[in-house]
Amino acid sequence: MPGEILASHALMDEAALAEMLSDKQGRKVSIATRLRGTRARWMKLARQNAQHALAARLALHGNQQARIVALQEALGLEAPPARIECFDISHTQGEATVASCVVFGPEGPVKSAYRRFNIEGIEPGDDYGAMKQALTRRYARLVKGEGTLPDVLLIDGGRGQVRQALDVLTEQGVQGVRLIGVAKGEGRRPELDRLVLSDAKTMIKLPGDSKAMHLIQQVRDEAHRFAITGHRAQRARRRSTSPLEQIAGLGPKRRQALLRQFGGLRGVTQAGVEELAKVPGISKHLAQQVYDHFHSDA
Repeated sequence: MPGEILASHALMDEAALAEMLSDKQGRKVSIATRLRGTRARWMKLARQNAQHALAARLALHGNQQARIVALQEALGLEAPPARIECFDISHTQGEATVASCVVFGPEGPVKSAYRRFNIEGIEPGDDYGAMKQALTRRYARLVKGEGTLPDVLLIDGGRGQVRQALDVLTEQGVQGVRLIGVAKGEGRRPELDRLVLSDAKTMIKLPGDSKAMHLIQQVRDEAHRFAITGHRAQRARRRSTSPLEQIAGLGPKRRQALLRQFGGLRGVTQAGVEELAKVPGISKHLAQQVYDHFHSDA
């Protein structure tokens, strides 16, 4: 807490407030409202910064509201959507598949409601399977009352992804959610993006200057960004994890002993059971487990 607080206006019970702050801080804290010289210039600058910040926030809020109303009109909704969710899938040649879910409200992104789903048990590159798993995990919880269903659900994909999403929503008994697929345009040019409606058949293209389309693309791009950052983090973790960590009973000290004895992981993989068993702390049984881990496909 600073020793002196500068205020632009006189405060009620100023002396009592200063006394309370002083007691809390354990030293004198004063409040000044009649400012001159340098302190008056500081206050003027602070007021200007606050006015600019407020103007920017109001402008952003107004633009967001205009986009939401435009989306309501474009989709023929009865009311402006209060909650928009968007899912995206990210992976590298099937490795470390991650699904993201981002949420937008009247004020813009609701980052506290963002979620990521680590996808497992699917064939590499199976985006349909990944989307099904993510949507199922998400909406199985929402229909139980563990969260809020969106008014609009955006899927980054075309007809196939929308059909997959429709199947999941039907299986989970989800109703009242408008489902829209965002199909990338030719050459991934945003102005050529098209929307796949809930029937998974009808496709429409909004004008390039459409505020509704700008909102959809903003949400879709945020979902893509969030999925990529999660995917990269997971891939980095997996690549930094030693295969030795997957062997039961092989703790940090024993892993270090093996790596030290054989000069690295490659030496461990090339060692025989008898050689492995000579390392301090490695029993014959554990040596066999280590050998089998690296030669089970031989």
